[in-house]
Amino acid sequence: MVSRSHAFVFATAASFILLAKAQQTSGTPPSSWPQVYPGMPNGSYNTEWQDYFQVTENLPNVTWSLPRNWAGNIPVQREGHPNDTLFFWAFESEEGSFTSDSTHAPWGIWLNGGPGSSSLVGLLFENGPINVQNDYSLLENHYAWNTVADYVWIDQPVNHPVSGVGFGTADSTGYIFDEDQMAADFFGFLENLVKVFPGLAKRPLHLTGESYAGMYIASPYITKAYFEMENPPVTLAKIAIGDGSIASGETFELLPVLSVIETYPQVIGYDTDVFEYFREQEALCGYDLTLEYPQNGHFPTLNYTPGDNPSSMSASRRYRARQGQFSKKLFLAEMEQKYNARLAKRTTSLSKHERLRARDAWKRDLAGRANGTIDAWYGCDVYDEMVDYAINFTFPWCMFIAFIIWLSLMETIALSKDSGGMFDVYNIPDALNPEAPMDGSVFLNNPQTRAAIHAPTSMDWADSSLLPIRQQLVSDCSQGFLRLMILTQTILMVIQVLNLWHSSQTWPRMPQPTTSLLSYSQEMTDSLIPHLGSQITIQNTTFGGIQGFTRRPSTPWYDDNGDFAGIVHQERNWTYVLVDHAGHLVGYTNPQSGFVFIREFVFGNNQTGLVTNTSSGSATVIGGEVSSLANEIMTGQAAIYYGSATTESTYYFPTATVQAWNAYIATATGTPL
Repeated sequence: MVSRSHAFVFATAASFILLAKAQQTSGTPPSSWPQVYPGMPNGSYNTEWQDYFQVTENLPNVTWSLPRNWAGNIPVQREGHPNDTLFFWAFESEEGSFTSDSTHAPWGIWLNGGPGSSSLVGLLFENGPINVQNDYSLLENHYAWNTVADYVWIDQPVNHPVSGVGFGTADSTGYIFDEDQMAADFFGFLENLVKVFPGLAKRPLHLTGESYAGMYIASPYITKAYFEMENPPVTLAKIAIGDGSIASGETFELLPVLSVIETYPQVIGYDTDVFEYFREQEALCGYDLTLEYPQNGHFPTLNYTPGDNPSSMSASRRYRARQGQFSKKLFLAEMEQKYNARLAKRTTSLSKHERLRARDAWKRDLAGRANGTIDAWYGCDVYDEMVDYAINFTFPWCMFIAFIIWLSLMETIALSKDSGGMFDVYNIPDALNPEAPMDGSVFLNNPQTRAAIHAPTSMDWADSSLLPIRQQLVSDCSQGFLRLMILTQTILMVIQVLNLWHSSQTWPRMPQPTTSLLSYSQEMTDSLIPHLGSQITIQNTTFGGIQGFTRRPSTPWYDDNGDFAGIVHQERNWTYVLVDHAGHLVGYTNPQSGFVFIREFVFGNNQTGLVTNTSSGSATVIGGEVSSLANEIMTGQAAIYYGSATTESTYYFPTATVQAWNAYIATATGTPL
């Protein structure tokens, strides 16, 4: 594993972007500011502001009754920057619950990641009461999380005002320069929020988010800032991170490649020779770690070996380089641009038969390679190699975009671009090209919507934007400094929250054993942040005085129809949930299971998967353990969708091909678990 001794260095290193440098490259941006709407109270924040923030005007194309809700901009209280605000939109679960001073019911906050992605994306496409369709119509979401608890979606952090995070605003020099400032701004906002809604202060807060929100929440930022405060404005009870980019890029992206192929062997066309090749490459790169329960010692450091590919870089560095594109739309646009650029440099194209011959030549090159050799071109970037293989050789992905095949003599051959599918790194079965729109800007930038939710008019809403903290380090940073910039998330949260009451460290407020962490992952369709990296991190982490889980996660959980929904495991205040048939955006790809998950395991007290000790001293697991789930590779769906937008065609591999693969994989040693 990446050395944990440098974990806290990332808090400083990842933020080493000088404001002067940002202004030098882009110029000083203009300010944006909250809009003043009729009825705004004068003076400091208090309960009089509830009426002002309440959304009472009709929203365009919302044809059903919404629960009471409130929205608007609230300052983060940063000195000298009065226009630095975060935008919130809150929905209550029951009549009067959000403004009540007497209830002790829990409430939730949702944060999207990015960094720089608006949390209104989550509200409109994943877990809020309004669901934007791909034809821009609106539907009621019957799986909205605010039906479980009062919920607040917050656009944060304070950012560049021209393309700020959602509807958040900032002075021209007021955007954040590191995640510590992000955390300070977040609590400055919450201090004002609870002045408007004082009942929230003592109610148990469940802080939830996905992807890079794991960095916001679970690394030494929001959580650390909370426990360092003498009198925090809220009462933190639980943290839930979905598909968080946990640990180093090598751990969450490269190491799990073989598990992705086992889940979706369609990526390599069910080719067992190709599978064996990737298995060998993972072993040569040191990615074939073995999970044990309990874990016997810590994992070794993962050392990345680069290849001759000029764009080859470690996954941690690549992750940082594309942090500004960690939304699905922007990332896929980058992928298309990347391969179109390569295609433009070539003048020849291959027929289908020529493509098949090129694939066979690639395989012959593998067969002729000496054993124990890391691929000279890719090095240990096995993730890009997997994606490139699909794009080159596997229908329907290979029909979309061209690439270069490097043969043993380094001869380049360009492939033709036909009407095939895009490789969606967040949702493998979706090979549509172009994909169906996922765009909330039409609704949110509508003047009627803006006025109703008290949104600023000094800027337009955008789903994602470039944060100063996303940008790469200045060019004169030393390689040694870059190596210290390891990406860590949940491990820091675990050390600080789940362990601190066992340590001698003194904080103004020590974490309580009732403060718990819940991490949840897709199992099926997300290739970029698969669950195996989360498991490795858990087993390499000491929490509650013990390293990792003591028993292998293998307990099934079920949805409201009684259908299998995934795997759950709970030990020592850490709940780990796998969601079956879900992609990177769990609430978007599988809203039914996402709803049951949030109701039962986040806000509920469902003890399925909980390890308990019997009177005789032996351990037992509530809900039992199923041996067939113990390797946690749940095969993905057979169908791959391709075509244009919502005009879908469905491709199934031949039955004989699938049967041959199943017979092989039943006896083959896949990802060591």
